[in-house]
Amino acid sequence: MATDRLKTGKTNPRGIPEAKFIENIDDFINPKTCTDADVTNFLNELQMRLEQYKYMEENKRTALANLETKIPDIQNTFTMCKFLKKRTEDEEKGEGEGEGEGDAGEENDDLLIDYQLNDTIYATAQIPTENCKTVSLWLGANVMLEYPIDEAIQMLSERLEKTKASKATTLEDLDYLRVNITTMEVNTARVYNWDVQRRKELKQTTESK
Repeated sequence: MATDRLKTGKTNPRGIPEAKFIENIDDFINPKTCTDADVTNFLNELQMRLEQYKYMEENKRTALANLETKIPDIQNTFTMCKFLKKRTEDEEKGEGEGEGEGDAGEENDDLLIDYQLNDTIYATAQIPTENCKTVSLWLGANVMLEYPIDEAIQMLSERLEKTKASKATTLEDLDYLRVNITTMEVNTARVYNWDVQRRKELKQTTESK
């Protein structure tokens, strides 16, 4: 098939094929026997491969934008869970020392937390310390599960690590795609200029006869 001549057989770790740099155009198109249609077909072939790379680049950019939104959310939730765990542990350590303080002292142990209702509105919640031993986390697709605080911290830590790794991989793929896009753009420009020169020489040969 015609498209096979643009393959190098090499890919990056995610299977994205390497763009072939055309060093000698005559190896792909014989200037003595080719027709205008042959050159047009080859240019279309190059353009199709270029568009494929650009399509993959756009998908990677979308994925990167999603990851850049997720990472701060996971990080904030992770930080809050660690804060709640520490607050609970501090309260448990102080139970013996706080005996006899009475109800008023216990009320002062409640947490006052500001939380976001939407992009511009925040509200304040009062959370009893004894309720900080579990948390409810959104897992996506309208699913919320309650976790013991230690399990939540472990799960969020693993998710944060994986999401950061995915971001690094996506950035690596974007760099790889940019190089391939540049290669295909250079290929297209060189073939176009080659064809202009071919047509010029053909015209001169025809006029000299």
